[in-house]
Amino acid sequence: MRRVVTENQQSIEENLEKINIKSKKNNNLKKSKLKKILKNNTVFIAFLLPAIFIYTFFYIAPVFKSFYLSFVKWNGIPAISKEFVGLQNFINIFKDPAFYNALKNVAVFIGVSFLIIMPFAYLLALMVSSKYIKGKRFFKTVYFLPSILPSAATGLMWTLILYKSGGALNTLLMKIGLGMAQQDWLGNPKIAIFTVALVNAWVFIGYNMIIFIAGLTNISDDLIEAAKIDGADGFKEQIHIVLPLMKESFKIFSVLSIVGSFKVFDIIYVMTGGGPGGATDVPVTLLYDQAFKYNNFGYGSSIGMLILIASIICTLILNRVFKEKEYA
Repeated sequence: MRRVVTENQQSIEENLEKINIKSKKNNNLKKSKLKKILKNNTVFIAFLLPAIFIYTFFYIAPVFKSFYLSFVKWNGIPAISKEFVGLQNFINIFKDPAFYNALKNVAVFIGVSFLIIMPFAYLLALMVSSKYIKGKRFFKTVYFLPSILPSAATGLMWTLILYKSGGALNTLLMKIGLGMAQQDWLGNPKIAIFTVALVNAWVFIGYNMIIFIAGLTNISDDLIEAAKIDGADGFKEQIHIVLPLMKESFKIFSVLSIVGSFKVFDIIYVMTGGGPGGATDVPVTLLYDQAFKYNNFGYGSSIGMLILIASIICTLILNRVFKEKEYA
């Protein structure tokens, strides 16, 4: 019995030693893995720090600076002290008829985005994604090209095309016998904003086409084939299969279009400068004029804050709407 007990004790001790050795090895392995992860994270952080610094310095810091300036009256000269005025800048904005005119013009850009850019971009995406179209890369490049051209070059090109006298469009209308349709496309206050919005649509149709192409390529071919077997072909396929699966692409388009409409500036500044008589002013052109023409940096910063708040609110609403649709 003593021998059995001693042998059992020895085996137990040996097993305990083995377990201890294994646990030590596992601990050592975990420590080595942690060291590797920390080393990798150190490398990642080292590469990310310059980007984080640049983003903070050029994007985050100016937002806080603008937020502070929106509550003061200041002409931009460092030697001049800033006068705290509280919410007076925001009150003045909502009393200014030019601000409501600018919001109306933003609504025009949003309307053109959903009525022209979205359908044309989606149709182009369907066309270049079709199996029966040859030269897809060529068409994708041609349609996408306007969105990568410099805004100044695009604005100047269309300004020359749309000149009242000697412009390419009016000259063409005259030559084909439609002289009565000639217009002062950028000088007429009633149509100038629509002209610029259509030029903006020409620029961004190709860009949004790429967004819709990405959504279409994510739809499984097997699903489409199964739908065709069940009788969903052509229009029915689009309505019942493709469009419901494109919700994420339409959400991205909606957010970019609405936020982009609030931030539009360059194409307007190059083509009309906000004229004639403020007919094409948008919030950002008002911001530019107040800050850099009239040296009213506090008022301009308050406009910038309203643009930021409006963009955030619209983004949150759109995310909520699309989430509710997905849940339903």
